[in-house]
Amino acid sequence: MEFSYVNHTQIHFGKGQIASIKNSISPNDKVLFIYGGGSIKKNGVYQEVVDALSDHAWVEFSGVEPNPTMETLDKAVALVKQEGVNFILAVGGGSVIDGSKYVAAASLYDGAGWDILEGKHSPKSALPIGAILTLPATGSESNPAAVITRAATQEKLSFYNPIVRPTFAVLDAHVMKTLPERQLANGLVDAWVHVCEQYITYPTGAMVQDGYAETLLKNLLILAKDFDNRDNDAWRENLMWTANQALNGLISVGVPQDWATHMIGHEFTALYGVDHARSLTLVQPSLLRHQIEAKRGKLEQMGKNVFALNDSETLAEQTIDAIEHFYQSLNLETRFKPEGEDKTNSIEKLMAQIEAHGLTAIGENQALGLKEIREILNAVIL
Repeated sequence: MEFSYVNHTQIHFGKGQIASIKNSISPNDKVLFIYGGGSIKKNGVYQEVVDALSDHAWVEFSGVEPNPTMETLDKAVALVKQEGVNFILAVGGGSVIDGSKYVAAASLYDGAGWDILEGKHSPKSALPIGAILTLPATGSESNPAAVITRAATQEKLSFYNPIVRPTFAVLDAHVMKTLPERQLANGLVDAWVHVCEQYITYPTGAMVQDGYAETLLKNLLILAKDFDNRDNDAWRENLMWTANQALNGLISVGVPQDWATHMIGHEFTALYGVDHARSLTLVQPSLLRHQIEAKRGKLEQMGKNVFALNDSETLAEQTIDAIEHFYQSLNLETRFKPEGEDKTNSIEKLMAQIEAHGLTAIGENQALGLKEIREILNAVIL
């Protein structure tokens, strides 16, 4: 193994920690308070943030969507430039935090913000970001990645840059109390697939990364089995911390990563509006079956160490079945039936987007080209 690792995000974990932002943001900073819909006003989070910012100058921007769009975020960029904002406070789930990263980088760039997503501009500076997490799922509160949608062209692209990693993050599981069942299930499986993308590749002998990944997966299994008892502090806290650790960079250092499930899943979200987490459960089982020989070693390891399956010649196959059952136990679909469109048209639309975005050699071995992706989609779509 060879790697360099640092994660400079300071975590404030626990009930009442929103008040800590008062000391985490300089009183000289002018703050953009950016959030999604009205839920934070109903559950009291909005007022807690307002109280914590009582000594700061601030402006607010609301309306960041699930799967945040460039079109909305560019309005926030304009507000930042107009008001002379120099600190961004993102209050929400992964979509709001991802969107804040786009705003932080695009606000210091004179060109089109979408250039960052297309790789035409690599930002060297960005406004500092703080995050108050209200929905655990993506780990965006302490990682340097973001996924943004351009609604006009139905494109969903990502960027990764250390300069947009939040300087601090508040993780108060108490704010999750009002989250609906669908969002909690989404968050749980999103974290699961994040771990899988960094784990189900091929054996490398990385005991720490593998062992920690397996612990996180077992945590999520336990939380799923106890889903009916989700309305308690311990359940929420364990989901929040597990989801953070799933994508804060630690389990990926020095090991191969896949991310093909995410790349294909993004196209389902962009074209059909499928929830991000649910796009992953659509794609992953069929992808794993397609790539079973390349991934057999890690699937067998996962079967034994995570699902406690007995060793057998079909252990890898049984592990994929167990993953699929895990999703179905949370009422998430693992096949896709497009409404008002036949299977052939759906595959062609997705393939056109996949080819346009250059997804011609993806996965840990770059073994998934257009032919292989088409075969996977043929298995996914009914």
